[in-house]
Amino acid sequence: MAIQIYNTMSRRKENFEPLNPPNVTIYNCGPTVYDRFHIGNARNFIFMDMVRRWLEYRGFTVRFVQNLTDIDDKIINRARAEELDFRAITGRYTAAYFEDAGRLGVRPADVHPKATEHIGDIVKLIQRLIDRGLAYEAGGSVYFSVKSFKPYGKLSGRKTEDLLEGARVEVSAEKRDAADFALWKAAKPGEPKWDSPWGPGRPGWHIECSAMAMVELGETIDIHAGGIDLSFPHHENEIAQSEGATGKPFARYWMHNGFLNIDSEKMSKSLGNFLRADQILERWPAAAVRHFLLSGHYRSPLDLSENAMEDSASAVKRIQDGIETAEKLLELVSGKTTDGETDETRELRERVETAMDDDFNTPRALAVLFDAVGLIHETRKQVEGDGEERLAAIGRLSALLAFVREFAEFFGLTASIGASTADKLVEPLMQLLIETRALARKRKAFDVADMIRDRLADIGISLEDHPQGTIWKRKE
Repeated sequence: MAIQIYNTMSRRKENFEPLNPPNVTIYNCGPTVYDRFHIGNARNFIFMDMVRRWLEYRGFTVRFVQNLTDIDDKIINRARAEELDFRAITGRYTAAYFEDAGRLGVRPADVHPKATEHIGDIVKLIQRLIDRGLAYEAGGSVYFSVKSFKPYGKLSGRKTEDLLEGARVEVSAEKRDAADFALWKAAKPGEPKWDSPWGPGRPGWHIECSAMAMVELGETIDIHAGGIDLSFPHHENEIAQSEGATGKPFARYWMHNGFLNIDSEKMSKSLGNFLRADQILERWPAAAVRHFLLSGHYRSPLDLSENAMEDSASAVKRIQDGIETAEKLLELVSGKTTDGETDETRELRERVETAMDDDFNTPRALAVLFDAVGLIHETRKQVEGDGEERLAAIGRLSALLAFVREFAEFFGLTASIGASTADKLVEPLMQLLIETRALARKRKAFDVADMIRDRLADIGISLEDHPQGTIWKRKE
């Protein structure tokens, strides 16, 4: 089955056919580094990281580019408020981006281009637009003439007379038309500036992405992505600039994830429900955050609430508990695990692949993962049998464990990688307690055995007795 992607441009699912298979180029709009990114941004970063991983799983070679907007009105205003050079602000929040994204399991892009490192490329692109009669200089600034690009509005579906609605339109007497947008902004006193043929100034927001995408990925890219809020005016303007300059399609597929609401209300600072990614990570494990953000289809709105996060934390605990149970039980009965597939796990894999190939349907794929966890708990009873039934159950349990572990890691739902020295001491200490308890029971010192079990329960560790021995697990 071919991978199908919902293309915002055509408003339908399309078979994914990259320009130069097996190579795939992806450009995802990254953060403006004037603050830590919020949980709505995290939805996009996690989802597109997963798209990249899935395409690699399917055999494609992906070049993934995500920009960093490091010159913008918000950055200038923050620098002015803190009485700092703008580079101090962007340096601080670029580091914060990588810290928070890393905690969420988001891999760095192959390239994270910065606008300030591509001023020359931006100037060249603006000049191409002027030369083609699509842009004009006025008072040291340069504007794109919206009416000169006939297909303008084809992504958003907006009519020309509605184009101002929702756009960040700057009032300027220099514009020939109110809908025209700035490609180059003439320098203002005290603001960062660079030289250009039209005088000192800085680039507009939209032109930065067009220039960086084309430099890093070529004039036509396979997938361009971002939050649905970027479809207009940002992506609409990118299309106009890029296609106006090259005469080629800018992106073959446009992907947009839906909004994230907080307790059924749109997240905003004015409502006091603005939540940064680092703030939610103070309360919930990264795996629970990832599960929540992947629990709804990416194009649908998602509602963040206390109950939703509790459900995701419980779901992740169920997966991790299934993995831990299978690992420990297999260690008792066979001393090793294998990664061989069975007809059962092949069927489970096919279900995951069908879900993910259908416009990255993560809720359906996660449902398969939970079905597999249920089969692990079903199989553990069969492992306690004997003869051929026991051997078959061990093989089944090992295959199910390999399947669950693979896709739990793929979706980022396993425990954090890298144990501390204290963590590494837990296993041998627990084995010592288990052996001490077994010895107490053998000598009929049941009060001692019960005390060990109860004290461990008090600190969140449960013991499970099986015919082959005892295993331990952390409780919620």
